[in-house]
Amino acid sequence: MAAAIRAMMRSSSPSRIIQAIRFKNTLSQPHEFSKPTDFLGSWEAPKDPREAEKKLGLLRRDYAKQVKELRRQYWYEMEFQRQEKQLKDEADRESIRRAKEERKAAKAAMARTRAAERKVFEDEFRETLLKERREKLENWKAKEEMREHKKSEKKELLRRQSSMWIDEEDVEKKILEAVVDMTAL
Repeated sequence: MAAAIRAMMRSSSPSRIIQAIRFKNTLSQPHEFSKPTDFLGSWEAPKDPREAEKKLGLLRRDYAKQVKELRRQYWYEMEFQRQEKQLKDEADRESIRRAKEERKAAKAAMARTRAAERKVFEDEFRETLLKERREKLENWKAKEEMREHKKSEKKELLRRQSSMWIDEEDVEKKILEAVVDMTAL
């Protein structure tokens, strides 16, 4: 399985690698531990030092290959974990962004409804003010008409009374008549 993944990793894009590793991890297999190394207790000292050096070289080379393979597997696992964490972080950021947009949209909708309510209230208030102004104006006009009417009545009364007035030239004549004829006045 590991050889197949390695071959795929060499020939595929990183997204296909992630999919392959995810597929492997989704199988819910228990963790595979490394097999115990063959190197422990495998050394038998040969009689010939050249042969011992040769065997030791082979053991070192095999050990280096195994370590290199383990390091490569570790790197793949770390890369997978990093990419998985990155995907999770991106998903979290996206969900946070969506939630933020939803809150912002809800806030904007609330602001629009408040603005509409405020506009309705202001329109009603404006109409009430205009109505009160009209009523005050009508009341003022009615009072002015009443004053004018009273003024004109006073003038009319005064004009009627003034028709009975006597001119200055006729005052002495009227006084003399009044003295002579007391009952006329």
